[in-house]
Amino acid sequence: MSYGERVEMSDLARTNILAHRGSWNDNIPKNSREALSRALLAGFGLETDIRDLDGTLVISHDPPEASDDVIPFDWLLDFYISNNCSGMLALNIKSDGLAAMSEAALRHYGVTQYFVFDMSIPDMLAYLRAGMPAYSRVSEYEPKPALAAECSGIWLDNFTGGFPQEPAAVELHGLGKPIAIVSPELHKRPHEAFWSSLRNQAGLNMSSILLCTDFPDEAALFFGSPTL
Repeated sequence: MSYGERVEMSDLARTNILAHRGSWNDNIPKNSREALSRALLAGFGLETDIRDLDGTLVISHDPPEASDDVIPFDWLLDFYISNNCSGMLALNIKSDGLAAMSEAALRHYGVTQYFVFDMSIPDMLAYLRAGMPAYSRVSEYEPKPALAAECSGIWLDNFTGGFPQEPAAVELHGLGKPIAIVSPELHKRPHEAFWSSLRNQAGLNMSSILLCTDFPDEAALFFGSPTL
């Protein structure tokens, strides 16, 4: 494939559509067991949040309390393996110092389709030293990826709506690493025009793209991702 050739829509793999905090709706809470399991059983990838509570890893976007009905990280990994899931797990690291515990848990369950991201830069070093795939963020606030040579991929965000993600993705494509793109609806902006621009962006190989979205089913239809 030549660098400037447009690719077919189906080149965005279903497993690379990252369901943001699961496949949720008005009746199914984000990051709930049902939301997480629905996304994985539908063949999607998954973005979710990892923290620690009383010395164990849990799934929670905000700091949990002991009285909360928290989901153990082990539950997610056991579900993933028990159901022969294949979607990419994008693990948003919300607390420092979790590299050793998370590496041990992932190794114990034999989960290899994952990457970690959004930790502090000093904390990222611990994940890299543990041999874990870590993605480095690029945005309007971080124009160059930290530890670009060492990271396994790029997390491409756009917090304000003014950052040109599509051209940035083409430029970053030269690193030869996967690029996970944050869809605008995660920041409460319309996504339709962006998806069209992304799909038609010359010089971008969609087979190396991941899309983090609140609308995984819609994304699968739009990008022609094969069903299970």
